[in-house]
Amino acid sequence: MKTNHSARPRRAHQSGFSLIEVVISMLILTIGLLSVLATIGITMAANETSQEDLIARQLASEAMESIFNARNTSQLGFASIANTTAVPPGIFLSGALSPKCAGPDGILDTADDVACLTAAGAECPNAGVECLSEPGPDGIVGTADDVIVSLNNYTRTITIAPLLDSSGNVIPTLTSVTITIQYTVPNIGHIRTYVLNEYISSYH
Repeated sequence: MKTNHSARPRRAHQSGFSLIEVVISMLILTIGLLSVLATIGITMAANETSQEDLIARQLASEAMESIFNARNTSQLGFASIANTTAVPPGIFLSGALSPKCAGPDGILDTADDVACLTAAGAECPNAGVECLSEPGPDGIVGTADDVIVSLNNYTRTITIAPLLDSSGNVIPTLTSVTITIQYTVPNIGHIRTYVLNEYISSYH
């Protein structure tokens, strides 16, 4: 007589995640997501200030170029490349000034600076502080519907200092020009600074 033994199905070995493993995984995922969000926030902040940063660089560059151009055309004697508070005094005003347009001498931040004009020919707001003209609804710059952006949140400081040799003597043919642009970022309120430094010699 044959006896049949029914084979019981073998229960497969089951394994899963423990509660601790799940918690650790969620913690790692949260840290990763927070890092991504922080990166996005930094990128958005950089995009918001990119236009202001560009304007600051332009304001510094145009002031430096006006000094070099005046020297190169012999319009400006080398001794005049100094602040008005220097001894002997030069022609560049001291302190932080709102950017205006060059007067008859064609050099920025001197006593004869004048009010700037919009693309349509009107005086810029805020007592003629330099402004940008952007196209209005008609898409054309220089018409009555232009959007005027005043640069009254910018200041420019030109600091001119003599250079010394290794013995501490003033080098008569070389000087240091530092242009500092300070501006407040709209909607954020942070004050930022851009500095441009160049050496200018009496030779050209």
